[in-house]
Amino acid sequence: MQKLSKSRIVFVGLTCGSLLSLVAFRSQHERAHAGGSPSVSSSRTSQLPPTILWAWERPERLGFINPAKVGVAFLAKTVYLRGDRVVSRPRLQPLGLSPGTPLIAVARIESEHSSNSAKRPTLSGAQITETVATISELGSLPNVLMVQVDFDAMISERAFYRELLIQLRNKLPQSTAVSITALASWCKGDNWLQDLPVDEAVPMLFRMGVERKQFLSQLAAGEGFSAKPCQTSAGVSTDEPLALSLPIQRLYVFNPRVWSPESLDQVMETYKR
Repeated sequence: MQKLSKSRIVFVGLTCGSLLSLVAFRSQHERAHAGGSPSVSSSRTSQLPPTILWAWERPERLGFINPAKVGVAFLAKTVYLRGDRVVSRPRLQPLGLSPGTPLIAVARIESEHSSNSAKRPTLSGAQITETVATISELGSLPNVLMVQVDFDAMISERAFYRELLIQLRNKLPQSTAVSITALASWCKGDNWLQDLPVDEAVPMLFRMGVERKQFLSQLAAGEGFSAKPCQTSAGVSTDEPLALSLPIQRLYVFNPRVWSPESLDQVMETYKR
């Protein structure tokens, strides 16, 4: 795999006092579609490559990827729900990218489940509005084609999450896709995702705990996910390789270690991407 020289690598750097300090560049995708407003999900996601690498909160140098085949979903900010407050923390680690890399900005939501009632989130309308405002800022970042929300919402938090996604969809540009990560149980048998205003829900097929054996045996038998938003993508991890037979359009890959050309090559070989 050909590596790019330092001069062709764009670094996404963050400071504590700002959301994201991105090097000012625009991809050909952005320039070509600056005036368009596709409203259909397939149109919004058509520019995304078939393989997406998750880049979590650590320094990553991903200038070696081929942007025509591989995109990056990077943790852009973490949002904490505490009492009636919304605390937002931006990404603090650098991210090295080759110019034109298709990007997905990920917002992780953490809600306080403490026994202390004063710390548990109120899930109020004001808290929804503030959370939507801070996440929607990610849609204006260069090369970001989609905003992804990562929230392991409890049953008691689903009404809050649903309204948050409705407001987020309305606040983002119509050309920006909306994605969520999803527990496998949300996609099969628990159909609360069906009418959410999202372009995709990514079933997380790793770190599944006691449900792992059941879900993997069903997938191996050719049983897909019943929830329509879960039928185009899947999320896997490099340390839990799977034999996937699902006809998915996009594969998201998490790596507990720093990404390297060798680990990417292994993913492409394992999943025949």
